[in-house]
Amino acid sequence: MATFILAFDHRRSLMTSFFEAGDELERGQVSTAREIKTVIADGLLAAIRRSRVDRRDAGGLVDATYGGIAIDRLRTSGVRFAVPVEASGKRELEFEHPDWRQRLEAIKPTWAKALIRYNPSGDAPMNARQRDRLLELQAAAREIRVGFLLELLVPPEPSQRADDYDTGARPGLVVGAIDELRGAGIEPGLWKIEGLERQEDCRTVADHAGAPCVVLGRGADTEAVERWLRAGAGTFDGFAIGRSIWWDAARAYAEGSADRDATVTAIADRYGHFVDVYHASV
Repeated sequence: MATFILAFDHRRSLMTSFFEAGDELERGQVSTAREIKTVIADGLLAAIRRSRVDRRDAGGLVDATYGGIAIDRLRTSGVRFAVPVEASGKRELEFEHPDWRQRLEAIKPTWAKALIRYNPSGDAPMNARQRDRLLELQAAAREIRVGFLLELLVPPEPSQRADDYDTGARPGLVVGAIDELRGAGIEPGLWKIEGLERQEDCRTVADHAGAPCVVLGRGADTEAVERWLRAGAGTFDGFAIGRSIWWDAARAYAEGSADRDATVTAIADRYGHFVDVYHASV
């Protein structure tokens, strides 16, 4: 079974980049944010209705902050979904809410998702703190009986910054990060991994992961995302793509240059396109 996740759990970037606002949205922007999340969920459901993706393979990644209605629609439609527990936009993993366990238990998603920025050559005490928090999340997820989705970003240290970082140093650092995390007892049921350019790197990462991996989109353009899907197809189990699918369509809708039906269709078609790319590459 493949996993094709439409990711729209963006919170801080929705404020700062989409709305070009500060840390706090105005009331009208909050209402628009909730509507945008609902429209994106409807785009995912439209793709299922139009047979662009099998319902069993589809999934959403959406926050409860602005996506409560979207979560309800996915749950009612029998579509798997993940919710984030991390505070958005932080360098170090922190839980978004002190009562994150209770919130997770109340929502009962398919997966609890955490994003972590983790370079094995980086800040060792910070990495250790992040491992401890992931173990705490993993234990809670098992107790609540929800899955655990770990989004792993490996940003370069200053000495590692180079034009060829993504093809040179990063693949090995991803493997090193996975080995360290698993060595500490962290075993997510699904890994969300930054796109890799070479098939051999995807195979190595998948061999070390010990669980299915999906490619994340990084907000990249179509050409880049297609390359990563082709490199990972058959080794990785699908994707978790967000802004590359919905950002432009949602922007047009928010600005009034596209109506709701057209926006839902555009998101469904864009999502379906990447599903097709993956299947054609396996």
